[in-house]
Amino acid sequence: MTASSPTQRPLTTNDVAHLVRASFGPQAQVRDAGPLSGGGFATVWWALLDDDRRVVLKLAPPAGTPLLRYERGLCAAEARYFRLVAEHAPQVPVPPVLQHGTDPAYGEWLVTAMLPGRSLSDLAETGATPDDDPARYDLGVALAALHQITGDRFGYDGDRAGGSSWRAAFTAMLDALLADAADWDVRLPVTPDGLRRLVGRHADVLDEVRRPALLHFDCWDGNVLAAPDPTGRLRLCGLVDGERFLYGDPLLDLVSPLLFRRVEDEPEHPLLRGYRAAAPLVLDAPARRRLGLYRLHLYLLMTIEMPSRGMTARSHPGRHARLAALLDEEIAALDRD
Repeated sequence: MTASSPTQRPLTTNDVAHLVRASFGPQAQVRDAGPLSGGGFATVWWALLDDDRRVVLKLAPPAGTPLLRYERGLCAAEARYFRLVAEHAPQVPVPPVLQHGTDPAYGEWLVTAMLPGRSLSDLAETGATPDDDPARYDLGVALAALHQITGDRFGYDGDRAGGSSWRAAFTAMLDALLADAADWDVRLPVTPDGLRRLVGRHADVLDEVRRPALLHFDCWDGNVLAAPDPTGRLRLCGLVDGERFLYGDPLLDLVSPLLFRRVEDEPEHPLLRGYRAAAPLVLDAPARRRLGLYRLHLYLLMTIEMPSRGMTARSHPGRHARLAALLDEEIAALDRD
């Protein structure tokens, strides 16, 4: 397989067979295997083992690969996240962790069981998507369950951006992104100082968040697995790619599922109906300002990560222009408040 991003290393079926044996012993054999698409960070393959198990192998970027600051140690973080959810919110479908290891030649890898279903983004591309409102309702219920898990501090775990308050953690996350932008020479629509002043003007609404809830953060359609029930309606059967998890405001988890949209403008969206069925959800004026800050953060992240993925404004003009326009909209809206 040819890598599509500098953070992804090419793999062959022989490489996969080697890592399967390293995970399960020399007797383990691979009957079939192939790459999984959709992500741009790690290299991901599925494999069918000789005992009929289907597994997913995720290989971290090679040692020394330039990464964004928050992306350090994501393979181990994903293993922690799946184990944490399995222990504290077992009703939420995440892949069981089967092995997390390192290899002198291959680096760090993770093997999980392969969940049933296909991603909502894959299903949409088929052009024959069944009614997916039930799956999105289920996702809202699942997120509400995840958010009942409380962390020891706000932000990322380990030595990455975090803090004793959500204001401190969010500010540290923004500062880390702006430092990444400087490292990669990414041009932004506002100066770093201008962005810091803008966030600082709204920091009072961040102080309303008092509990560090567990967040998936990356629940866009590519990471939400669903399968038809007996009536043909899609139901949630998996949340994957949990390596970007952090602790903070549950509202942050409502941004990626409605990517490029404004969740507060769609109060009857099935995601919100599912969430409200399981937990309180208030979208008042302070909450709307926080959602604006969180969209600003996400669009900044998606812009700043482009060079590390081998993407430029010239090679991906549509993505770059769309993110620039969305950033301008969020900055203007926050300026008006």
